[in-house]
Amino acid sequence: MEATKLDVGIIGFGGYIPKYRIKIDDIAAAFNQDPSTIINGLFIEEKTVPAKDEDTITITIEAAKNALERAQINKDNIGAIYIGSESHPYAVKPSSTVVSQALGLTNNLTTADTQFACKAGTASIQIIAAMVKSGMIKYGMAIGADTS
Repeated sequence: MEATKLDVGIIGFGGYIPKYRIKIDDIAAAFNQDPSTIINGLFIEEKTVPAKDEDTITITIEAAKNALERAQINKDNIGAIYIGSESHPYAVKPSSTVVSQALGLTNNLTTADTQFACKAGTASIQIIAAMVKSGMIKYGMAIGADTS
């Protein structure tokens, strides 16, 4: 299958990482597992842990604020926001609608949450890129965030 050139790109990016950490040794001990198996399999020795008042939505909002600052665009031109996660805090209340309101985005946009372990954020990027390429939107935000 021939690859399709999208002629779209990323104009801003942002990140947010919770400040708390837990050692893989501690996680492994809680499950009576060998920590070296986890460390060698995932190539990490510690994991971030959200604070009591943090979840996927708050993490997404902080990352999105950083992205908007870098992009330097009129946020009223954002036509879609898609959030990919395997740890959305609500089963039926979309994270994307909460985030769009918190960012002060227009109500005239499409929002959706994507779910899929390890690739929901990538799927969101692909959807937003296709929407920009098609001319449906001028700008969109694709955000991947997890607390799992």
